[in-house]
Amino acid sequence: MISPRDDLIQLSDYAGGRLRQRLAGLTDEEYSWEPVPNCRTVRPTGDGRFRSDGPRTDQADPRAFTTVSWRLAHIIDLLTADRVAGWLAVTNVLTWPDVGDPGTAADALDALDLALAHWRTVLEATTEESLATTLGPVAGPYADATRRGFVLHILDELIHHGAEVALMRDLHAAAGGRPLLG
Repeated sequence: MISPRDDLIQLSDYAGGRLRQRLAGLTDEEYSWEPVPNCRTVRPTGDGRFRSDGPRTDQADPRAFTTVSWRLAHIIDLLTADRVAGWLAVTNVLTWPDVGDPGTAADALDALDLALAHWRTVLEATTEESLATTLGPVAGPYADATRRGFVLHILDELIHHGAEVALMRDLHAAAGGRPLLG
């Protein structure tokens, strides 16, 4: 019989695999394509690294729409953030190094593969009993949520941002790489 923990691992593998298949042949042009003006994206920092514009924290910020590069950087960060292992009380995984965000499509695909493997390692280190436990004080305002609920949140993010990336690739193809507006 498959356990609920194993269901979560299988769903994660399926969603990650589906995204990875959908990204086959991703080009640098698609990766950095800005379909509308003022997109949130991944930009060079001047020291040879790249960094995402980060989340939109001010509603007055006109950069609401995000590129494939921003979305993939977000997914990679989501799967590898220190809080993931910390909130799931998994202590036997390596900390993800801060090397910046991927600046090219090839780098993003490599980083995504590593991030998916890292996430799977964290999931495999959990137990049914642990997943039923609340997150506790480490999670601040989410302290009363279960670890299983947190895993489901990460999977929801992976699935919905992965779907957005797939849609962006479809839009890029339909628009012939031209901006959608402007």
